[in-house]
Amino acid sequence: MTTIEVNDLYIAYGEKIAVAGISLQAQSGEVLTILGPNGAGKTSTVESIEGYRKPSKGSIKVLGLDPYVDLSKLAPSIGVMLQNGGIYPRMTPLQALQLFHGYYKNPLEIEYLIKLTNLEGALKTSYRQLSGGEKQRLSLALAIIGRPKVVFLDEPTAGIDPEGRLAVREVIRNLKSQGVCVLLTTHELDEAQRLSDRIIILDHGKIVAEGSPEDLMTAAHGDNIRFSAPIGLNLAELASTLDAEVIEERAGEYLVSTAATPERIARLTSFLANRNIAIGDIRAGRSSLEDVFFALTGKEIEPEESPNNRRRSRRRR
Repeated sequence: MTTIEVNDLYIAYGEKIAVAGISLQAQSGEVLTILGPNGAGKTSTVESIEGYRKPSKGSIKVLGLDPYVDLSKLAPSIGVMLQNGGIYPRMTPLQALQLFHGYYKNPLEIEYLIKLTNLEGALKTSYRQLSGGEKQRLSLALAIIGRPKVVFLDEPTAGIDPEGRLAVREVIRNLKSQGVCVLLTTHELDEAQRLSDRIIILDHGKIVAEGSPEDLMTAAHGDNIRFSAPIGLNLAELASTLDAEVIEERAGEYLVSTAATPERIARLTSFLANRNIAIGDIRAGRSSLEDVFFALTGKEIEPEESPNNRRRSRRRR
């Protein structure tokens, strides 16, 4: 079932076009991740789908409703997790959960959410004294407390320790198994690769790639070898050894333009070993998601500063 449908979306700020005619769909029980460098139009797109920004042109349907016009009708069926949770500084997680529990007709049990998000040890701590990871997990709990059919997760694993990451991943898997549509934004490409059914990459307001993580990484590899090693290798000497062009795409990340045959892989590892140079990893015949992102946008992915987060936080119409 199509849960989110965006057709020919344009968003402009004066003469500046932030989103230039994109179309996308997301299904029930699917995790769709939107990636993009800062300024790519990612935040504007997600805010429009959430109903917090009016499109300049085009149409958006979430559960069959226009999220901007019908946000009050849609609000009980969607959950929004933000990096800045919009919680009063002196409020405790338990108080926040109790408050939000009263907003919905059939909310999840508070005790269940506490265990699910590993908040047992922070229930009576004021929000301003919570760690970054505890704030993230509380925001996640508040986003799903109303049993939503669509969940928007903004950087859900940012600042979270390994144990917390496991909890967040488990929550997302549970949502997916229950038929919830999850729209995810993150700058952590490992998490995007791990959690996503499909990924959309935006750049300059347009979709430049779309597909499953595996499809994107396989389609992009070509005849080449990628590896990581200390910066500043002698590229001319390495190219001579491999009989192939070698470039340092970005600091410590190298691309060898040749087929990934066993013989050339052996030459590469021997070259590095003979010079006592540590190698991070070798990706032969398959690109990483980071490689794909960089090739398409020419940029490293970075956390996006969103001054709108506080304005959007927990707003209900």
